[in-house]
Amino acid sequence: MPRKLSGAPPRLKLPPKATDTHMHVYDDRFPGQAGGPPKPPLPATLADYRQLQAWLGLERVIFVQGAAYQFDNACLLKALEEFEGEARAIAVVGPDVDEATLAELTERGVRGARIMHLPGGAVGMGDLLAIHARTRPFGWSPIVQFDGRAIADYLAILEALEGDYVIDHAGKFLEPIGVEAPEFKALLKLIDRGNCYVKISACYETSKVGPPDYADVAALSKALIAHAPERMLYASNWPHVSKPIDDQPDDRLLLDLMADWAPDEAVRQIIFVDNPARLYGF
Repeated sequence: MPRKLSGAPPRLKLPPKATDTHMHVYDDRFPGQAGGPPKPPLPATLADYRQLQAWLGLERVIFVQGAAYQFDNACLLKALEEFEGEARAIAVVGPDVDEATLAELTERGVRGARIMHLPGGAVGMGDLLAIHARTRPFGWSPIVQFDGRAIADYLAILEALEGDYVIDHAGKFLEPIGVEAPEFKALLKLIDRGNCYVKISACYETSKVGPPDYADVAALSKALIAHAPERMLYASNWPHVSKPIDDQPDDRLLLDLMADWAPDEAVRQIIFVDNPARLYGF
């Protein structure tokens, strides 16, 4: 079953320079690495993504290192090299990464380090501060992913970050919680510190209600956008590696959720264009 890369146009017309801040490329030219999850059974190539991008009306992109590749950023860098347009990337590096490597990655378009504190992730929260100290002088900002239900365990680390950082997937509460839950209020307090961005993305990964509205995660996403649109980012999370090929979410319908979650055009300009431009230097 091929990936769906085209179809009826979205009802949401995106502003110029709309940015997808989190997606992955998986290319058979690059083998998966030990310690990571298996690569998806069907490649998700740069050419595939360009079709999806044109379908949805996205123009800018942030490539994120797939967990299957662990510390081998070769596929990521090749996508950056071959992409015709405006792109940046989030790589995986360790706390002992040297300055020459960071300088080269920065020159090639990398602007952040991935911290994935979940099974299969290459680098966990325990290394976040050390990696941030090494990468911040190069203008990098980390993206972090963990089970949001455990946010209290990571508050001291996150509050110690002096520069910008991003929390993935609306906090990624692996069991959806309510907007009055202390874990969600803790996320709002991190945002209020002024250096935390949050991605509105991947509702299908944690929703127990499911499509078409993903109402449980939708409530959190709407609350986040209403609370601080100037700290929100949008991401497709394509190619949805947590789902089998025959149960992929519809990318057009996922994008169109933003018409309801952020109904104001000026707010969508902030989320899709202004915030990623500021964070990633477009």
